[in-house]
Amino acid sequence: MRPVSPLCSRRRETFEASLMKMGMELEATQSVTDDKLMFLKVHMPWDILCTYAEVLHIKLPIQPNDLSSRPSPWRFFSCITKYFYPNEDLITKQTEFFTAPFEKKRLEYFCVRDKDLFFTAAMRSRMANYILCRAPYEIRGSIKKFGVNKLLDGGVYKAAYPLHDCRFNVKSKEEGCPNERYLLYEEWAHPKSFYKMQPLNLIRKYYGEKVGIYFAWLGFYTRMLVLAAVVGLGCFIYGYKTQETSTWSKEVCDPEIGGKIVMCPQCDRECQYWMLNSTCESSKKLCIFDNFGTLVFAVFMSVWVTLFLEFWKRYQAELEYTWDTVEFLEQEEPPRPEYEAKCIYERKNPVTGVKEKVPYTACGRCVRVSIGIGTVLFWILLILASIVAIIVYRLAAFFAFSAKLRTQDLKELEPLKEYVSPQMATSVTASLISFVIIMILNILYERVAIWITDFELPRTRTDYENSLTMKMFLFQFVNYYSSCFYIAFAKGKAVGYPGDPSYILGKYRNEECDPGGCLIELTTQLSITMGGKAILNNIQEVLLPWVKNLIFRYCTSVASEKVIPRWEQDYQLQASTKLGLFYEYLEMVIQFGFVTLFVASFPLAPVLALANNVFEIRVDAWKITTQFRRVVPEKAQDIGAWQPILQGIAILAVATNAMIIAFTSDMIPRLVYYWSFSVYPYGDNVNHTMQGYINSSLSIFNIADFSNNSRPILTPDNITTCRYRDFRNPPGHPWQYQYNMYYWHVIAAKMAFIIVVEHIVYFTKFILSYVIPDVPYSVKEQIKREKYLTQVILHETNLHLVTKRSKPLDDGTLTRMEMNMTQEEMDLDF
Repeated sequence: MRPVSPLCSRRRETFEASLMKMGMELEATQSVTDDKLMFLKVHMPWDILCTYAEVLHIKLPIQPNDLSSRPSPWRFFSCITKYFYPNEDLITKQTEFFTAPFEKKRLEYFCVRDKDLFFTAAMRSRMANYILCRAPYEIRGSIKKFGVNKLLDGGVYKAAYPLHDCRFNVKSKEEGCPNERYLLYEEWAHPKSFYKMQPLNLIRKYYGEKVGIYFAWLGFYTRMLVLAAVVGLGCFIYGYKTQETSTWSKEVCDPEIGGKIVMCPQCDRECQYWMLNSTCESSKKLCIFDNFGTLVFAVFMSVWVTLFLEFWKRYQAELEYTWDTVEFLEQEEPPRPEYEAKCIYERKNPVTGVKEKVPYTACGRCVRVSIGIGTVLFWILLILASIVAIIVYRLAAFFAFSAKLRTQDLKELEPLKEYVSPQMATSVTASLISFVIIMILNILYERVAIWITDFELPRTRTDYENSLTMKMFLFQFVNYYSSCFYIAFAKGKAVGYPGDPSYILGKYRNEECDPGGCLIELTTQLSITMGGKAILNNIQEVLLPWVKNLIFRYCTSVASEKVIPRWEQDYQLQASTKLGLFYEYLEMVIQFGFVTLFVASFPLAPVLALANNVFEIRVDAWKITTQFRRVVPEKAQDIGAWQPILQGIAILAVATNAMIIAFTSDMIPRLVYYWSFSVYPYGDNVNHTMQGYINSSLSIFNIADFSNNSRPILTPDNITTCRYRDFRNPPGHPWQYQYNMYYWHVIAAKMAFIIVVEHIVYFTKFILSYVIPDVPYSVKEQIKREKYLTQVILHETNLHLVTKRSKPLDDGTLTRMEMNMTQEEMDLDF
């Protein structure tokens, strides 16, 4: 804290007096580096700790866990697996206890071996933060202002944070210091430990359950990605090996087939006729991703995502029990100070029947929620408008690139001419522009979403985060995925034919796909967005905090860092954000969407995600351990609103991948040709074959049927017809340029494929969800055992109180009373 105005000084004095009145002990210390800076250390005596442990329903040990744990299936490989776990000599295994909510009057039933160690540092910080957020600093009549957060916003205090126990890279020499930060750095955050499992219990003990559950989820997700990455890499290798043997790719590159097929211009007037074999290289690259292995991989990923979610529920249930969050109810979570400060209306609690204060009426709540929904919808429409702008850019850019890249005098691009096509140039530039717009809109909408959520006044911290999560994810979903949905399901689907093309806004001719389809363009969009997002996020998470801390230390440097006390070293670190791990979850869930929703077009997505996550875990660990102040520990039972979001993505992924294979790739038209149109009565071949597929998939157009607006400026004299990608009758046919029989066969096959695949996969998901229980049987047993012990302790306490109050009774009467106490009475006491 620094010298401030008289008003701030008065508020500070009132606040500190309130803290002392609530039982806190305060100690002021002068800064070593800045004479104008004072540090106020807050201490909690034993009695205050016991009081607020009971208020916050903190569960503490009552008896060692006497249930034998199930042996690990990897115990036979312990000589190998031990190298992948933290060093047990440094991070010792903690004794497991049965726990119960703390009560001061039953203190003798809890395992209090050392009062200094009974409450962990995370518990102490949580209780201290609870008091700091509720201590009043200004009282005017019926208006009471309270909470350290308001004082921080007003500049009364510079910062408020729990202390790290030591430096991250040097052990503390203080007696009794656990050096947990040092252990976390050595066995978790240090780059040399990238291959080791995470010490989750120590993370939870040091940072609290909310941070622990995030790293547990991220680690579990990363381990599950290994299998998906191996299968995806196998599909990619299969496609790479077979690209040279693909029949339809050979036909495109064959000078006698693709070299003699003249394709129609893809834009009006300026675009020229072009030869099909000019797309030879892109057709080979398309074979890598558009093959039968992709179909198998898409179905596999639909099953994988179900297994991931079901096994995560089981793992989460184990953590809930181990970390004492099984019965973490909403009633146990205190209201937010911002909520309590504006409670001016009364209502009857529907649960307890007691009158309570609320900050708004039922009508006022509806108004707040309606404004929030309207604002979110406005921003989503703004994103859709930006997508329309990107589409218009695609059309204009394709027109420009077609006019330049097809000219014969472009000598400087000669080495890259076979790789650089108008479609590819348009796709890459549009993807880069789309990525920049996504990042800009993210920054703007973040502020709007926080403002809306603050305006809605959610009651608890969990409600606040869940509300903000849904708003941000809806926006991010549209922002990140809309371009991919456009390429996958809209581009090239309603282009008409050369004689009657379709237009957007009556001016821009609709964009067409390559002869092989839009799948390679969707792959380009995914790779640029995933890669660019990962690189940018890691720069923000690693480089920016490190540079800020470096500058701060340089500006406040003293002769030797050893003379700087612990609280002042922590002050020089970066402050943790108000939203905590929200952005970490958001980053991973968006990545999860890329891995599952569009994996049929990009089998390498799980590989990239796995590589990023291995790096991400250590980056996040390094960041919070070395560059940031210690976060205030918070209780968390699960990953919150992210769980239903992941389940929704998993359900949607089945439909999107089925439709990508049906409508974006060329797999269904190739299968229809192979089984129906390559042989009699539609084809001339005796056996089923892919030969002739390219010719059958390209319709014929008579260049004399061009309209004046579409007719190319330059038309060679030896060309009378050109080909275009569609299934239409040729000129001269009674129904010329209308859809032919092949088209209706393909449409029927696509719809049948989607229906069959979706039903099979959804049925498989349902069976897996039913067969795999959410809570392991061993955890259920331990929960029952803990409840039983808690019941026994409560009964013995009540019996002890009855015994004290019944001293005049003789021993025989007391014995009969004890014997007559039934199990129903025990249950009633509990």
